[in-house]
Amino acid sequence: MSTTENSVTAAPATVDVDRSDAAYRAWLKEAVRKVHADANRSADTHLLRFPLPEKWGIDLYLKDESTHPTGSLKHRLARSLFLYGLCNGWIRPGKPVIEASSGSTAVSEAYFAKLIGVPFIAVMPRTTSPEKCRLIEFHGGECHFVDDSRTMYEESAALAARTGGHYMDQFTYAERATDWRGNNNIAESIYQQLKLERYPEPTWIVATAGTGGTSATIARYVHYMQHDTRICVADPENSCFFDGWTHNDPDATADCGSRIEGIGRPRMEPSFVPGAIDRMMKVPDAASVAAVRALETAIGRKAGGSTGTGLWSAFKIVAEMVRQERTGSVVTLICDPGDRYLDKYYSDTWLAAQGLDIAPYSAAIERFLATGVWPE
Repeated sequence: MSTTENSVTAAPATVDVDRSDAAYRAWLKEAVRKVHADANRSADTHLLRFPLPEKWGIDLYLKDESTHPTGSLKHRLARSLFLYGLCNGWIRPGKPVIEASSGSTAVSEAYFAKLIGVPFIAVMPRTTSPEKCRLIEFHGGECHFVDDSRTMYEESAALAARTGGHYMDQFTYAERATDWRGNNNIAESIYQQLKLERYPEPTWIVATAGTGGTSATIARYVHYMQHDTRICVADPENSCFFDGWTHNDPDATADCGSRIEGIGRPRMEPSFVPGAIDRMMKVPDAASVAAVRALETAIGRKAGGSTGTGLWSAFKIVAEMVRQERTGSVVTLICDPGDRYLDKYYSDTWLAAQGLDIAPYSAAIERFLATGVWPE
């Protein structure tokens, strides 16, 4: 019998690569625990009523996201992004987290980075409000400025490559990281808080879009829960979202950055989900400023410009309901506090420098609140 016939074919060697590391896994478990614990300590944000004439039969609410520990709607997003990055193995001990942000997301991410003990770098426009920069640094973050907001993405990716850190990329991952089916997300919270109101299912919810993650979360939840609520997204000047949505153009762009910090983008962001929403409005920046000043007059609270963009659109929807003799409720958001923008939206000097005249819009709001009539 030949040697070949007597030989036994050897089994291939097992290839086994074990990348588990006990110290890293212990760090990861503790980091995730800390982020979850932050949510457990935080009470839900308030749902405030904006005073409207009783005879209209319409209730207007503002979901006050400024009461989060870092003072803005972006606290929810930052928490979700950190959990997403940690559980995917992207955020590592000692390595920086880097984000492209116009301010509020960076403040919240700096907070969570400090919470779990990693460095944080915010890549942001040089025009970002000084108060936001101060808050980022207060939470241990570093501000890295760019002159053109359109270059934030590339600069953030380059910084991550140079440092070995993780580029969080809120504009891509906002809609993926958030659990839109529930888990006490902003949509579920709104509906829970409306349960005992006279119109527990809102006719409209008005959101604004920076990443687009909030509008995507609310719209998906509404569809998933089979509510009849419609979703409107209000877009500021110098943003491409309205044009991209209107013309079904995923390649729409804008030539310059938004004056309303936190919302409006020069490109159609991956987290903006156009098909999920029902309506969009383009809101002049002067109207946004007029609306936040009217909000302070009505309820004694200062809010950021993005709140005004949503509130202006909510006023218009309420006026339509009044004209149609429809009753119901409308919800919009207080995105962040106005004390971050005292040198901008509450400064007549800044308005003059920007060429913004809010007087016609303030007069329109005053007339609407008295008569229910919206300017043509």
